[in-house]
Amino acid sequence: MEALILEDERSLQEILKILLEEFSFNVTSAYTVEEAQNYLKSNFFDIALIDLRLPDGNGMEIAREIKKHSPETEIVIITAFASAETIKEAFELGVYDYIEKPFKLEDLRLIIRNLKDKVELKKQVGTSEIPQLIGKSPATEKLKETIRKIAPYDVNVLITGESGTGKEVVARAIHNLSNRNRKPFIAINCAALPSELLESELFGYKKGAFTGATKDKKGLIETANGGTLFLDEIGDMPIPLQAKLLRFLETKKFIPLGSTEEREVNVRIIAATNKNLKEEVKKGNFREDLFYRLSTIQIHIPPLRERKEDIPLLVDYFVKQLSKKYNKEIKRISQNFINYLMNQPLEGNVRELKNIVEREVIMCDDGILGKGVLSTETTSSLLPPLTEGGVNLKEILKNVEKEYLLKALELAGGKKTKAAELLGLTFREFRYRLSKLNKLPE
Repeated sequence: MEALILEDERSLQEILKILLEEFSFNVTSAYTVEEAQNYLKSNFFDIALIDLRLPDGNGMEIAREIKKHSPETEIVIITAFASAETIKEAFELGVYDYIEKPFKLEDLRLIIRNLKDKVELKKQVGTSEIPQLIGKSPATEKLKETIRKIAPYDVNVLITGESGTGKEVVARAIHNLSNRNRKPFIAINCAALPSELLESELFGYKKGAFTGATKDKKGLIETANGGTLFLDEIGDMPIPLQAKLLRFLETKKFIPLGSTEEREVNVRIIAATNKNLKEEVKKGNFREDLFYRLSTIQIHIPPLRERKEDIPLLVDYFVKQLSKKYNKEIKRISQNFINYLMNQPLEGNVRELKNIVEREVIMCDDGILGKGVLSTETTSSLLPPLTEGGVNLKEILKNVEKEYLLKALELAGGKKTKAAELLGLTFREFRYRLSKLNKLPE
């Protein structure tokens, strides 16, 4: 990982360099704006620590230049001359944080530690073998490992999980890591079509097979020959069609509607459902023999509420996608917005999360996503109702405290002394509470 220090005080330069090297950064030191500009021409930096007042100019020049040509670089402003206007411009530009001189080494060490974690996560997501699966939670890492293990083996897979968890994403990941990845990946939702139409879509038909069949049509099973056929919501497939699918799975042969000619294809079947198929078998709604044929390998995707560590990375991923789609410039994501999402039930899982982010991107007009999300409505959402299932009071209190700390910082224009006053805290108390957060505001 590469770091740039722009600081004209040599003694402070040395201190900053020691701190960065402590966290395994390769350090490049610059003492002037001109020197930093020369380094930027031929180098990429993961992070940059920038002083504002320099012999030949203002450090904000470099910050602007970095964000223009390398928006992924994380910037920390170091200054003895902080003002509300300067801090506002810095945050609007998308800097990670700022720290006022004189500062305690532990405060800066905390910032660097958080930055290192963030940079490593970015690199992990960017170089993952499974780029479609965004997340760092233990559940997601286990899911990725399972996909890597089973993808090369040509066996049927059954994916289970609540609606919106990303079952098709997992199916595509399996296909992309298999030796079938140069052949088609065909998906069909078994719940979206009536029985007769679903059968003709899957197996195809000959001209004249039924009213409206004016020409031969190749079915999706044949279209996917050599590749993968993804049967989403397999639990909603009608019983008569289940029998026909079972025969195909056993023989790899099928007969199109209206034909007497048997055809053979080589297709891998991946199925998915949000139902409990064992319960459906007991109820007589799903064939037991088909269940066992489909579920040679079973993969369960946990709901998003059980892997909340994935939410910040998913938000970042969706923001990048959607800002391009709607031609919006998103400079940074409000920490209040992330905290708000972390406290939502998100019963619609990743699909619901994407919808919320999409709405915020469309409504955003100042470059700060979710800036106004902390309202009476959202604050009340931090206090989930107490039910028989219980609540995690420590987590709730921690999140409420976090909301107020970050909101106070926002209202104070980034001035920590003023933010402490707004909360009735001493500066030392405020800084201590802030240091306990998992990460400082971005």
